[in-house]
Amino acid sequence: MQTLKMALKSIGSNKLRAFLTMLGIIIGVMALVILVSLVNGATGSVTDTISSLGKNMITVSISDNKGAPVQISDLSEWMQDPSLGGVAAYTKESFTGKKDGNAETVDVYGVTSYYEQIQGMSMLLGRFLRSTDIDNHTYVCVINEKLATELIGYTDCLGQEITLGGIRYTVVGVVEDNDTSLTKSYNNDSLSAYIPYTSLVRMSDSATLEITSFYVDAAEDKTTKDAEERITQILLDRFEDDEDAFTVKSQDTLENTMNDVSSALTILLGGIAAISLIVGGIGIMNIMLVTVTERTREIGIRKAIGANRHVILQQFLLEAVVLCMMGCGIGIGLSWAVLQVIGIVVSSLSITFTLNGTVVLIAVGFCFLIGIVFGLYPANKAAKMKPIDALHYGG
Repeated sequence: MQTLKMALKSIGSNKLRAFLTMLGIIIGVMALVILVSLVNGATGSVTDTISSLGKNMITVSISDNKGAPVQISDLSEWMQDPSLGGVAAYTKESFTGKKDGNAETVDVYGVTSYYEQIQGMSMLLGRFLRSTDIDNHTYVCVINEKLATELIGYTDCLGQEITLGGIRYTVVGVVEDNDTSLTKSYNNDSLSAYIPYTSLVRMSDSATLEITSFYVDAAEDKTTKDAEERITQILLDRFEDDEDAFTVKSQDTLENTMNDVSSALTILLGGIAAISLIVGGIGIMNIMLVTVTERTREIGIRKAIGANRHVILQQFLLEAVVLCMMGCGIGIGLSWAVLQVIGIVVSSLSITFTLNGTVVLIAVGFCFLIGIVFGLYPANKAAKMKPIDALHYGG
């Protein structure tokens, strides 16, 4: 305790110099804590969004059908498999939508009836497409709120007719806009319409009854992995065991990729911030060497009255550590304040930035280590002084 009091007294006698010395540590700690917390907050928000979309959704794309194209009837058959909850085909084209003189470019999705459930869509009004609509390729459509407002002028538009690609469609449902849609197919920034898959095939020159993209989800009592393995085996059997003929991706894979990216960014930014802390440590060593030189006569007097090498070493080493830890404490406090301000500024983005406890502990431990490593040489220099030389020092 006596050594600690002496260290604090020495720091307090040169407040400005001590603050400037700690500045490197303060900036390094702020860089480490703020950058890592920002990365964790941003990636955490993205991961939560992905999770909210349903981890059990699997996306399948077929690049080579090996002469055995997938048809709508195949999807109905696969839905009977106990490992698969449902299968929904989809394709997309852009057409001009018209209504009473208004014209807008519309993203038109040709889908099957299970698309609504597998995408987690919410109906604002009316109904979604049914199996009979797909079987009879009827000219009915479901539109999102944005399209209803922009093209028709109001959302309560069931029964209204709009023209898509020159063909009249009757509106049977309005989808509630959804900001968390991963596919961005029915969010607030898109003018979207959903029509039977078979109807889009008849409208488009590029779309065919051959299905090349579809979604799959797992049965209630099965995991995503079970469903992924099952649909992969079904397609391997169909496409002559050619794994390159199709791709199967689950949202678990996407979430794991996001976590990997987050970890890589955290390590990268943490390493950059650690360099700032090392630079701050060099500043600590520099000022401690100056302090040892200034207090040479004091060291000589203390040794002359009985202070041994260990006591002197402990005194200057503790002073270096205290400087580092004070800088660390100030840096953590300022980091918390900055994160609060950033959180208020980006509150509309639904992203939360909080002080990461693990990062704080790492910062504290790293600063303590820096204090020891960069304070050891000046402290050892002071401890090795000979009393007679120190007392005769006239610097």
